[in-house]
Amino acid sequence: MVSVGSVVLGASDVARAAAFWTGALGYLPREAGTERWVVLVPGDGGGGVQIALGLSESPVQEHPRVHLDLYAADAAEQAAEVERLVALGAQRVDWDSYPQDPDFVVLADTEGNRFCVIDTSRA
Repeated sequence: MVSVGSVVLGASDVARAAAFWTGALGYLPREAGTERWVVLVPGDGGGGVQIALGLSESPVQEHPRVHLDLYAADAAEQAAEVERLVALGAQRVDWDSYPQDPDFVVLADTEGNRFCVIDTSRA
């Protein structure tokens, strides 16, 4: 049986994207990256899905079919994480598909890739 090893995100500036995601997740480069490619791994040495960043000229999808969900324990942690991620360079997304009472906040990384911060206490 196969398993997910890496989630690959496109980037127009791989170094900038790597700086954002290392700060956001506490990940570290698996080995020295290049201007075209880097693989990030959990910084605590534990297992987990890698984030790979590859140089891409494809336009960002406004409503991507695949995105990352980052989990927060509750609404207070979610709010704090959203602010921390924005301070690292993420941008709030004016999401036109929010339900009435969303448990998620949509952000975009420094490359425009959408991701969500989820309040898991409401699951």
